[in-house]
Amino acid sequence: MTEGSAREQGSGRDPFFDNAKLLAMVLVVVGHAWQPLKDSRAVWAGYLFIYSFHMPVFIVLSGYFSRSFASKPGQVKRLVTGIAVPYAIFETLYTLYGNLVDDRGNDISLLSPWYLTWFLVALFVWRLTAPLWLVMRWYVALGLSVAIALTGAANEIGAVLNLDRILQFLPFFVIGLLMRPEHWEMLRARWVRVAAVPVMAAAAGVAYLAKGRMTSEWAVRSKSWGELHVPWPAGAAMSLALLICSLLLVAAFLAWVPRHRTWFTALGAGTLYAYLLHGLAIRTAAWEGWYDAAFWHSPTGRLAVTVLGVGLALFLSSAPVRKVFRPLVEPRLDWVFVPSRRAGNSTANDRTRRGSQVGAGVAGSATTTSAARSS
Repeated sequence: MTEGSAREQGSGRDPFFDNAKLLAMVLVVVGHAWQPLKDSRAVWAGYLFIYSFHMPVFIVLSGYFSRSFASKPGQVKRLVTGIAVPYAIFETLYTLYGNLVDDRGNDISLLSPWYLTWFLVALFVWRLTAPLWLVMRWYVALGLSVAIALTGAANEIGAVLNLDRILQFLPFFVIGLLMRPEHWEMLRARWVRVAAVPVMAAAAGVAYLAKGRMTSEWAVRSKSWGELHVPWPAGAAMSLALLICSLLLVAAFLAWVPRHRTWFTALGAGTLYAYLLHGLAIRTAAWEGWYDAAFWHSPTGRLAVTVLGVGLALFLSSAPVRKVFRPLVEPRLDWVFVPSRRAGNSTANDRTRRGSQVGAGVAGSATTTSAARSS
């Protein structure tokens, strides 16, 4: 795909990336909504299946839209206002809210991301390192990132900044950095779309059969091999196999993302809002015991939770929600920074890409996966 082939005339935005972000965010929210229902084998398999690729999708996209990051004044400003400050706000908010609603007694600590805020920390770190990866030859960058990921999985690093996830998910960010427009064009090939169907089906089948044979924590990537009670040879093989499987599923998922504008394309610009806000609803439901009702653990109830999760993702990505919560999610802090034409131009250019930059428009994610501290 050439840089402008899938773009709408005059919009400056590629609908494909907004579509991809929104669809992946739906999976993020549904995955979190499913967590209390994993006593069902089908839900457990679905959870493992989508967790294997939904955050890698966001991270690959984040890497791709970080290719121009060169620590310019405007870019640094966006890094602070679009990632660092929202992290501090929502890390504090989630901690205080958990203490209030569930009497969790957690201290506010910006060094220990809680629940879904880990992705903002990870993106902050990854983006700062982008210039380094971009000056390396592609095979050196890829090989080194995989080696770092294996090192992270081999050692118990602890909860500080969720370094375990930062390291283990790193290869996906580097792969995004290394991608070029022609690589996205390859996903449009008919044979790729056809092959994506059995790949997805096979992965779903393997996830269903994996119940009782492995833990879903492998896909979360928040624990070391020792914590998962696996010796290093098997752990290394499992981590590499999961990396390859995740990349195949990312490609399969993206191959079927619509290239044209759809009814939900505009919502793709609000995925950061859905990412940061949906956890309040999901955790409230869990903390208040709403999942305890037998109905939610029936086939009809599990289907209802799925539908509600989809609806929640769409609602929180909508324009009215963005308008209300913009001061928290995208704060304007012009009073903090020294004005300059160079910084202003860089900031303006960054804002035109805000909806496509996953870090400024999402989460990974997000994720959207379980936290370093108890959730």
